[in-house]
Amino acid sequence: MNEIETILQHKEKIERGGKEVRTLAQEMSQDASIEENKKRAYALFSHQELAVKMVAVFLFGILAAQTEDALTFLKEGVSQEQDWRIQEILAQAFDRYCADIGYERALPTIKAWLNDERANVRRAVSEGLRIWTTRAYFQDHPQVAIQLLSALKDDESEYVRKSAGNALRDISRKHKGLLSEELKTWDTSNKKVLFTYRLASKFLEETAQSSSQ
Repeated sequence: MNEIETILQHKEKIERGGKEVRTLAQEMSQDASIEENKKRAYALFSHQELAVKMVAVFLFGILAAQTEDALTFLKEGVSQEQDWRIQEILAQAFDRYCADIGYERALPTIKAWLNDERANVRRAVSEGLRIWTTRAYFQDHPQVAIQLLSALKDDESEYVRKSAGNALRDISRKHKGLLSEELKTWDTSNKKVLFTYRLASKFLEETAQSSSQ
């Protein structure tokens, strides 16, 4: 049975974003050279079946720490895909890259992607690293995570602002004080900022309401 047939056996679970995407990509990447895996990833990505393309995206994520070509293709190529399920795997692939090289070492790339002109690239970071403060480095530096995400508070894309707001909300579970201080500095007369604020402050407001009862 070839690789594509194996992937298609798990098609439904893969297209729902199941762990099979990561498992199959990891299995494929073993016992092969970087160049062989790059060739495999490009071939799979060109396939018409969505499930096959999704596995290819995560395979690029595995390769990204080993070759700049793979990271560049994630940013320049995969981000152009329209299907939201591909973008979900792009986020996972970016997180895999950061985990492989180390989140602190990945900071320049994280910042570059967060400042990219393409919404899918920015969102891959904000979504991929959730929950940010469970990731190494950000566990010990939650303020850095808050600052990076807060820069997206008035992003032109609602899609990106929603991801950033929800990521900040996640962080507030353990770092209420830090997020509360950050949110005090936001200009909520700006409708874009207000949108993000409402998401980010959800748990803070719930806590405040519970305390007042």
